[in-house]
This record gives sequence, C-alpha cells and structure tokens, in this order.
Amino acid sequence: MSPLPTTVPAIVRTRVRAAVRRRAPMSPREAQERALVLRLLSLLSQYPDEELAAHRTGLASAVAALPRSAAAAELSAFMDWFAVQEPDALARHYVETFDLRRRSSLYLTYYLHGDTRRRGMALLTLARRYRAAGWDTDGGELPDHLPVVLEFAALAGPGAGEAPLRMHRRGLELIRHALTESGSPYRHLLSALLGLLPPATDADRAAVAKLAAEGPPEEEVGLDPYGAANGAGHGAGHGHPVDGDGEFAPPSAFVPPTAAPPARAPRTADGPRPEGRS
Repeated sequence: MSPLPTTVPAIVRTRVRAAVRRRAPMSPREAQERALVLRLLSLLSQYPDEELAAHRTGLASAVAALPRSAAAAELSAFMDWFAVQEPDALARHYVETFDLRRRSSLYLTYYLHGDTRRRGMALLTLARRYRAAGWDTDGGELPDHLPVVLEFAALAGPGAGEAPLRMHRRGLELIRHALTESGSPYRHLLSALLGLLPPATDADRAAVAKLAAEGPPEEEVGLDPYGAANGAGHGAGHGHPVDGDGEFAPPSAFVPPTAAPPARAPRTADGPRPEGRS
C-alpha cells in the first residue's frame, strides 16, 4: 500500500494504518472452525475419565479433519500421544500434571490474583459474564477452570467469548512454560490456544518471568470467607501442599463468595466428576 499524503494529519494517518492492520472479520465458516478448535481444547484439557477416554477415536478423527493450521498441528501432536495411552496412565498423568504440580494449575484467576479478595471478585465477575450470555453451568467446577473458560469462548464467539482468555494470557503462558519444562504432552494444547490469541508483548513476557519467580499475590489476613473448608472442583481436598522447592501453592481448594456459583464445562454424561480419582 502506498504511503498516505503528507497533507493528511498525523493522527488520521496513524488511525488508518491501525485499521489496515486490524484483522478482518471472520467468515461464518472461519468462526465455526475456530469454535470447534476451542471446544476440542476444552474437552481435551478436562480430566480424562472413562467417558472421555472411550471417545478418543472420535476425537482423533475430529482433529484430523480440521483445516491445516498451527493450532491443528498442535492438536494432532497431542492426539498422537493421547490416543495410544492406557486410560489409567492418562488419569495418573493428568493428576500429576495439574493437581500436584503447582505451576500448571488450570485455575486462571489464581495466577492474576492469588488467594486474595480480588480473586473472589474475579470469580464472581466470570460467573456473571456466563449468566449474562445465557450460559447455565451445572456448578461442578469453578468458573475460572480452563476447560470452562474454553467452552464459553467456543459458545460466545471470538469477541466477548474469548475476552477471559485474553485477560489471562500471562497465566496461560506460565502454564505452557511449566508443561514444556516437565515434558507433558499437554503443552501442545496450551500452544494451540496461545496461537489463537494476540501475540505476547514485551510487558507480557516480563510479567510471566516475574510471576514464575515470585508466584501470585498473597494476602495474609481476612481470607476466611474464601477459605478451603468447602473446597470445590477437581482439586478439592488436596489443600495447599508445602515443600522446600520454593514453588507457590495451587488454588486447588479455593471457593468463591457464595454469590458466585461455581461452573463447570458441560459434559455429555450426568453428574460431576468424582473427586477421589487416582
């Protein structure tokens, strides 16, 4: 494109260039394909119970049928591993990766707010966002659990639906870093997702490095309303384990204020995921 005439005011030239760089609106087919990728990411990042393990052949076929893209390639790499593992091995790997390794928890607001009052408000805001969009969840998971956030993005579309993902990009980067360090195949799912979001900025990278070194914010007093006595979600009962490696504790048993009902990604089977998995 030829440069704009110098007689055009600078502010106009700047804003025109920004408009040119802005991504064109998606076609209905592109939006449908993006929603499918997000829904696959939501399913595959859930605990691999018997139902999910039994549908691996169908999931592999759905991934193979995706149009060629970076996200499809990452999903294919994950399915190469996921499709051939024994169900018990899949369950053990998931628990070890997301329940016992503190830097790869899937509760996104924890990375931004830690176990503070602000996290309770963030959970409340997410739950309200879901309700405002007409999405009713069954309360089996907290609203910031990554599979829940991904399912909402698939349902509500790339604008408002993906806003929570964009807001928590730095936490997602930290999860991917932890999964890459541990060699978990789940790193492919995080890479596929991050490839759909706007590129990381220098500020994002600096914030991720600081978060990895220091952990999320802490609040020493006044946490009783948000305590772990009535833990929810797949990590309930694990508490906040402590060891000598200097890593920050996970949000496994955090519950929001009573005004913010927890949410879970929809499943085809009835009932919440059992807590006593191994």
